[in-house]
Amino acid sequence: APLCELKRSFHCTALRLQDDSKTDKASSAPTRCIRNSTRLHQAPSQNQPQKTAPDPAAGRARPGASIFQDQSGEQDEEYETEEQLQARILTAALEFVPVHGWSLEAIAAGAESLGLSSASTGMFNSAGDLVLHFISDCNSQLTEILSEELKQVQLGQAEPKKTAVFLRDAVETRLRMYAPYIETWPQAMSLLLLPHNIPEGLKHLSTLVDDIWYYAGDRSTDMNWYTKRAALTGIYNTTELVMVQDSSPDFQDTWNFLDNRIQDVVNMAGTAKQVQSTGEAVAQGLMGAAVTLKNLTGINQRR
Repeated sequence: APLCELKRSFHCTALRLQDDSKTDKASSAPTRCIRNSTRLHQAPSQNQPQKTAPDPAAGRARPGASIFQDQSGEQDEEYETEEQLQARILTAALEFVPVHGWSLEAIAAGAESLGLSSASTGMFNSAGDLVLHFISDCNSQLTEILSEELKQVQLGQAEPKKTAVFLRDAVETRLRMYAPYIETWPQAMSLLLLPHNIPEGLKHLSTLVDDIWYYAGDRSTDMNWYTKRAALTGIYNTTELVMVQDSSPDFQDTWNFLDNRIQDVVNMAGTAKQVQSTGEAVAQGLMGAAVTLKNLTGINQRR
């Protein structure tokens, strides 16, 4: 009997331990699932790249991006047309004119000074382009000067000049722009006489004379308009020729010659005299071309 009771007690204890074990397994399973679920939820955050603040430079154009236009279609400030590039090269080339003269060599040197290839001379027709660029630039400078003088007169800050004085000062101001290149200017004048340069050269001369008369106050619409401009054209050309041969201090002989020619224009009275004086002025201008060519061959050089 005691043995049976001991077996029964041992069996009950075993069953109780088995039940406790099942209870522990059941209670521990949800915990493991929660922990696994937590790890599964957190794992992707460990592998995903962290978010960063937007890069302020992200919207900027790349260094190699086109400078012609942006995505909006607006032209970039740094865009330079072919004409602008040519003007830059020709302006830079003026520095080398005293050494190379009015030549393609001067243009090549100007291009190289800007960090460009000397092959850039292929953008130009001839050395005459350099002369024409310089003349156009000088005309623009004179127009700015005359415009500023007119503005001062209109504001009462300066007294208006008499026509003779105005014409004389305007022509002298314009011709003095040649002073830094006076030794090589006969060469430039000869280039202007070449057939392919004559149309553009005459255009610049016509614009110059017309601007001078305009700022002098001339508003004539009759035959005087043509007469005055033709006469001033002849005076300008002949004075220019005197200047390239003038060896007097500060070109004083040239300005004396200019004074006399200006008085001839201002003192024109009758129509017959105007026509005669105009014809003489134009004839003097044509004869001046021959004198220029002689200068280039060593005749009548500046002394």
